[in-house]
Amino acid sequence: MEGYVHSFESFGTVDGPGIRFVVFLQGCPMRCKYCHNPDTWAFGAGKKYTAEEVAAEALKYKSYIVNGGVTVSGGEPMAQIGFVTELFSVLKAHGVHTALDTSGIMFDSGNAVFVSETDELMKYTDLVLLDLKHSDKEGHMALTGHSNENPLAFAEYLSRKGKPMWIRHVLVPGITDDDVQLFNLAKIISGLKNVEKVEVLPYHTMGEVKYQKLGIEYPLAGLKPPSKERVENAVRILTGNGTHT
Repeated sequence: MEGYVHSFESFGTVDGPGIRFVVFLQGCPMRCKYCHNPDTWAFGAGKKYTAEEVAAEALKYKSYIVNGGVTVSGGEPMAQIGFVTELFSVLKAHGVHTALDTSGIMFDSGNAVFVSETDELMKYTDLVLLDLKHSDKEGHMALTGHSNENPLAFAEYLSRKGKPMWIRHVLVPGITDDDVQLFNLAKIISGLKNVEKVEVLPYHTMGEVKYQKLGIEYPLAGLKPPSKERVENAVRILTGNGTHT
């Protein structure tokens, strides 16, 4: 099976445990205002690879990722779910730890075929890095162009499956950093099983130059990253160490 790949990172340290080979797939249905990879949005772009070719590329670094593994990110990797399943099955045959970095936007609990495909993918997935972008439907829609129904359904699916997951949340001043949103998200997270870690990712502007090169208007022009205090506040709330007043 062939998939569309945007790029590889051979020495990743922030996309799962240990040192990781990261595969960035091409194509994403969402348009998150803070996205720093707009060059991964288009479907059918990138370079075509077979699953075996990508696995072979990753396995070149097996001695370096022995305490880490391979992470598939995007774009949105579940938009190419069959390709990721085949890739992970090959990697697991070589004893490699696999992690899926996803927003969960593709998961449709009412689509029996997609749920079955997800079941198959989970057989070869050791860890899910789930990016929960906003706790309420309207806020999620304003931020990404989509409801949060599918991501929350996917979170519940993973919880029922007992699949290990890390929750990631991008902290954006004026959009996701208010305490009400954070406490609501903390409530969602507290109801999930097998959450091993919660990561707060401060908004940054490093992707703005890509918008300029692509001739796309940057939605958050002029917005500054959150302060250290606001990041620490978010960590306290989302890890259950904050007090809801």
